[in-house]
Amino acid sequence: MKVLVINIGSTSLKFRLFEMDGRNEREIAAGTGELIGDVMEQLVRSRALASREDLDAVAFKAVMGGDCDAVELVDDELLERMEHFSAVAPVHNPPYIAAMNLFRDELGDVPLVAAFEPGFHATIPERRRYYAVPVEWAEKYGIKRYGFHGASHRYIAERTAELMGADSARRIISLHLGGSSSVCAIRDGASVANSFGLSPQSGLPQTNRAGEFDPFALALLEREAGMSAADVLRALGDESGLAAISGTSGDMRDIREAAASGDEKAQLAFDVYITAVRDYLGAYLVELGGADVLVFTGGIGENDPLVRAAVCRDLQFAGIELNSDRNEAAGGETRIDSGMSQTALWVIPTNEELIVARQAAEFLQGRS
Repeated sequence: MKVLVINIGSTSLKFRLFEMDGRNEREIAAGTGELIGDVMEQLVRSRALASREDLDAVAFKAVMGGDCDAVELVDDELLERMEHFSAVAPVHNPPYIAAMNLFRDELGDVPLVAAFEPGFHATIPERRRYYAVPVEWAEKYGIKRYGFHGASHRYIAERTAELMGADSARRIISLHLGGSSSVCAIRDGASVANSFGLSPQSGLPQTNRAGEFDPFALALLEREAGMSAADVLRALGDESGLAAISGTSGDMRDIREAAASGDEKAQLAFDVYITAVRDYLGAYLVELGGADVLVFTGGIGENDPLVRAAVCRDLQFAGIELNSDRNEAAGGETRIDSGMSQTALWVIPTNEELIVARQAAEFLQGRS
């Protein structure tokens, strides 16, 4: 089965084509394109596909569809549900809806599959899903915690078990740290907590998104700054986060460089970020009763030894002890804990698209 996995950014479309035969999986093409026709032309021209008819499915790393199944066929009903939640995922849902419609028009009968990021978090207990607001808000409008980065955290759960053995990796804390960041507590391969809530704008501070924010500030900003609710939401989603604190791009590399030159605001942004990550780490150590494995992934988690060191600083009391030399030299899949650490510490590059391809193939094979 040939599965084309689509990942949509703000200005381009990234794709990876996989050939799936059980666990015999291989990537046969990857690239970017601005138009759907460009993607298909590239795949045929490169001979990754003999023709358009050689494609078995298109799978989307979809973001928000409410209380839907982890994997669903793209149809009118699903698109309507995604449209309903566009207000809480304004950066993600609209471009995915547009792309899904275009692929339907372009490819006709080729199955389109949406693998939703909250799907991995369906196992989170209700006590962690409900906000302390009228229950009707959750039941009627879907206002509750869903969690995101599901494909990444699912990959970390599966890969860590492969590397260490399932019995040695029953309690995993996965730290997906990048332009968008989240922390996930995993027990026996299942998510039990995630730092995201209703929307991808929640949880940890992101590059240009605020993360946690007291909604009662809306009234103050409306009165003192003349901002409407829409103005505030736009600022929280586009003009906040680490970029707003540091005065940089919000990219951790730029923040680190500015902080090293003595920029106090950049140092503050770094400290705010690390503190937020450690807050969730502490909460999830309590939730799991300790951790067998702590995994760093994502662009920052995989590539920034200073961030990893700051997250693990002075955590020997919790059984977490980094090996400085291993941490500095880490590349690819690398274990970075000291011999004294009770918790295994790993750097593991994530592979969200592979997970989406697996989910799509399993879903379609189950329907045949």
